[in-house]
Amino acid sequence: MDSIGLVLEGGGMRGVYTAGVLEFFAEQELYFPYIIGVSAGACNAASYVSRQRGRNHIVNVEYTVDPRYVSLRNWWEKRQLFGMDFLFDEVPNRLVPFDFEAFRQAKERFVIGTTDCATGQPVYFSKQDPDFDALTVMRASSSLPFIAPIVEYGGKELLDGGISDPIPVRQAERDGFKRNVAILTRNAGYRKKPNRFTWMLRRAYHAYPQLIRVMQQRHELYNETSAYIEQQARDGAVFVIQPQVPLSVGRIERNKDKLDALYKQGYADARAAYPALLEWVGRKTPE
Repeated sequence: MDSIGLVLEGGGMRGVYTAGVLEFFAEQELYFPYIIGVSAGACNAASYVSRQRGRNHIVNVEYTVDPRYVSLRNWWEKRQLFGMDFLFDEVPNRLVPFDFEAFRQAKERFVIGTTDCATGQPVYFSKQDPDFDALTVMRASSSLPFIAPIVEYGGKELLDGGISDPIPVRQAERDGFKRNVAILTRNAGYRKKPNRFTWMLRRAYHAYPQLIRVMQQRHELYNETSAYIEQQARDGAVFVIQPQVPLSVGRIERNKDKLDALYKQGYADARAAYPALLEWVGRKTPE
């Protein structure tokens, strides 16, 4: 286990699938020495790292009916569909308290990916960094273009980590983890289509030409990364857990029943994969 990482895709509310998988892992006390995620993947991983079982379900399923979570009201009032202040201040600090001390004391290395608006390149932050601000970094990694504002942190202007590195398996490899468990929120064989709203990109982010460039090419990056993971899985270097059929839950889903079913689907898929995962974990690292 010392050489195996855990890689988590984002996907907005599709990330509830990941929450279900991580809940099963936590029940089995299965933790990885290195965890990297973007957007919803990173947010779900935080409660997993802090050992707060059930917290992701409360936050990402039960609270979705609250208009402060996601609603047109948020857009009218603050030009953001998701209530970012609600999600990254009121919820973790008051309503469903996040265990910051347990998070800090956890021995796992936890890395969160973001996107630098000026360069269009990924920027990674680790909980082992000095003065690491978990809530601000998670907020930056989850700030989707058009529906959330840019976040300033560490002298940079940041947006959703999934823009520049949607499934950060190669960063895990660069950080020394050649074998990785990847939890994906798209079904096997999924490929992303080109962005159809280039004019909106240019209008909204005209001050960030490199961000526009990477967003225009995002489908190419996503599809190439997906193909790479599929090959790594065939070679035995990646173990994938993902939905087997296209999800009925979208990035901005509010239906509590659908989200609860997706959470249970992630849990069930993890449980079904667990024997094979334990066998894979016991194998030697491929040369």
